[in-house]
Amino acid sequence: MDFKIEDGSGYADYRLPEFIVPGFKAAGVVAGIKKNGRRDLALILSDVPASGAALFTTNKVKAAPVLLGIERIKKGVSRGVVVNSGNANACTGKNGMKAALAMTSCIERAIGLEKGEILVSSTGVIGVPLPYEKVEAAVPALLKGLSYKGLGPATEAIMTTDAFPKSAVREIKIGTKTLTIGGIAKGAGMICPNMATLLSYFLTDAKIKTSVLKKALKIAVDASFNSILVDNDTSTNDTSMIFANGVSGVEIKDATPGYRAFLKALTEVSVSLAQMIVRDGEGATRFLEIGVKGAGSNKDARKGARTVAESMLVKTAFFGGDPNWGRILAALGRAGIALREDKVSIAFNGVEVVRNGLDTGKETQAAAAIKTRDVAVAIDLKSGKGSAKLWTTDLSYEYVKINSAYRT
Repeated sequence: MDFKIEDGSGYADYRLPEFIVPGFKAAGVVAGIKKNGRRDLALILSDVPASGAALFTTNKVKAAPVLLGIERIKKGVSRGVVVNSGNANACTGKNGMKAALAMTSCIERAIGLEKGEILVSSTGVIGVPLPYEKVEAAVPALLKGLSYKGLGPATEAIMTTDAFPKSAVREIKIGTKTLTIGGIAKGAGMICPNMATLLSYFLTDAKIKTSVLKKALKIAVDASFNSILVDNDTSTNDTSMIFANGVSGVEIKDATPGYRAFLKALTEVSVSLAQMIVRDGEGATRFLEIGVKGAGSNKDARKGARTVAESMLVKTAFFGGDPNWGRILAALGRAGIALREDKVSIAFNGVEVVRNGLDTGKETQAAAAIKTRDVAVAIDLKSGKGSAKLWTTDLSYEYVKINSAYRT
């Protein structure tokens, strides 16, 4: 199935992914959880037990599948994950945990796996009981649909308000052999850089210890999903998982050239998915890269970038095509970082609008420069060597429209 964005953003049609990660099958079917009749139940399954690692929401309110996943991932080994969209199974009490367990057990029984070998994720409306009987009824079709080429339907099945499916893949050479690292994700709203609100799943045929896998995932997520922001909200269901089944026979060991190549590829896949999520930000008309350098530390640079990125006044200015640099300088001033106003420089898509804290008189050029889909905001604090980048969107009328009618 193709997805065509009708919002005038200029994106081309997006096709479902067709890549294969050796040793992994996937499927996506209609279970009837979503009102729109689209696919809403996915399964990703490794042919063999895989090393597994995961990161979850930092929200104190955690959905039942997250709580179950936190416990099950401690084993460090899994066969895969079942995912539903259209219902978050969050704030649903004891029945929510029963539903999450039922989702995994019906898959485990059907395949002949031990209890705990399948993980679970859910995404959608909070506070509504999950109709897990619909999941159970759809399991035969889900298993029948399993295919090494099934990541496309699975990617569609995890989408909620997404306008297009999100996937990325890299292949790397380790010696004479090739490793594959693929990822799929969903997300468009409730995006805040604190394990950004999303579901994401990474698959690789590398052989790698769980401890090393978890380390790599944390680094990749910090550089990607923890560096994006749409609307300052963190969900109850945030989940990022990685599975390594080792079928390539190539072992990745910590602190080796092979590990560094693996980490680079994993980070590239993760950043690619994260940027797709920002580009698909609900109602977004602009993709903003907020880059801060010259800070006293990387931590200060990140705090400064985040304060600018989450400013409603900054976001609305870019929606209107207004190069209002005063809002950015004001945001930096309240970020709680070391700052000398008379040293700061700011540029929009290469047009310097502030130098040493003062207007450069280039507002006309800057206004023309930001009337484009992608806008790079370059901030130099000239106070140190710290740097950071975050990706965010503008804030449009459409965002309010989408989220005011989310449940209807």
